[in-house]
Amino acid sequence: MLKQRILTALALLPVALGGVFLLTQEWFALFAGAVISLAAWEWAKLSGFTAVWQRLLYTTLTGGLLLCLFSLSALPLSFILGVGLVWWLVALMLVISYPDSRAAWKPLLVQLLIGLMVLVPAWAGLVFLKSQSAPEFEQLGNALILYVFMLVWGADIGAYVFGRKFGRRKLAPHLSPGKTWEGVLGGQLVITLIALGVGWYRALELFPMLGLLAMTWAVGLVSVLGDLLESMFKREQGLKDSSRLLPGHGGIMDRIDSLTAAIPVFAVFWMLAS
Repeated sequence: MLKQRILTALALLPVALGGVFLLTQEWFALFAGAVISLAAWEWAKLSGFTAVWQRLLYTTLTGGLLLCLFSLSALPLSFILGVGLVWWLVALMLVISYPDSRAAWKPLLVQLLIGLMVLVPAWAGLVFLKSQSAPEFEQLGNALILYVFMLVWGADIGAYVFGRKFGRRKLAPHLSPGKTWEGVLGGQLVITLIALGVGWYRALELFPMLGLLAMTWAVGLVSVLGDLLESMFKREQGLKDSSRLLPGHGGIMDRIDSLTAAIPVFAVFWMLAS
């Protein structure tokens, strides 16, 4: 199983990085939209849709919404990202209060709407970050996307290693029994080192460095929330993975659950700072 997971990860890495660094803004938006549409197919299952036509309909509606947004002459990125930020604050309350919160989000229509709140701001965040540039750093947008990827991957790796070694206090045993507070702190330590490395490379002064650290810590914590939210939906459906699309890794949602939370939050931070 571990070998299969490693091989799948190695196969996906060049696809993800190639999409970021090789595609123009327009093609990248379509590429990200395709990934989000695949995730919508899986979200329909997490919401309780079992029939193929139902899941296909939800996927088509999500993809169609992204295409409509993409075709607008002025994409309302600020509004979408603002909605996404508010949503993740609501999601925090739902996760903390689970299972008591079940009554609020259990209706099928609410679950499908939540799917849009999770997926669409993530797409908008990627589109926004990709569009960023600076006179002294033409590839700024690509670097920003890579940075948020590194934060999520670093937090995940740190949580796994420290959780297995030192994990004692359960983070959310009712949702994800394997997660511990020690793992969360280990993940935060790893991404702190990443931020310090970037700050040293960019020769940041004290206050910009402190801002980068604050943004990094917030993104690391909210990435855990994205993971727990999907775990909440999988638990309700009695599922271990969102699908079997990726050997050893489950489905698309299982790979991007943390990113769906981290990307819009990171994008809002950057929007406010720039």
